[in-house]
Amino acid sequence: VQLQASGGGLVQAGGSLRLSCAASGRRFSNNAMGWFRQAPGKEREFIATISWNGGLTYYADSVKGRFTISRDNAKNTVHLQMNSLKPEDTAVYYCAAGRWASASSEGSSYVYWGQGTQVTVSS
Repeated sequence: VQLQASGGGLVQAGGSLRLSCAASGRRFSNNAMGWFRQAPGKEREFIATISWNGGLTYYADSVKGRFTISRDNAKNTVHLQMNSLKPEDTAVYYCAAGRWASASSEGSSYVYWGQGTQVTVSS
């Protein structure tokens, strides 16, 4: 099982990026998916989660209103649209597949993790 995150890069403050996470090896249409990030010297931080059918989404307060999580179960992918980016959004972003169908902000609820994609926001 592999989760491949992509779409990271360098962007100026106020700009946008769209991260994608493609799953292979098994289907995750019955599992919640999530995005987390980790900045240098900081602990991993929950960003966004989406339930198995996309019906429920939750966001960290720090990104609410700027980031949008979505999924395409037919393509076994999950996306994170990031708008109005700020320098403090700079981090390695990880996608993860949950143990259960319900959306969760807890890292312990996720069983598979991608390798991460770097997002750097310049001021």
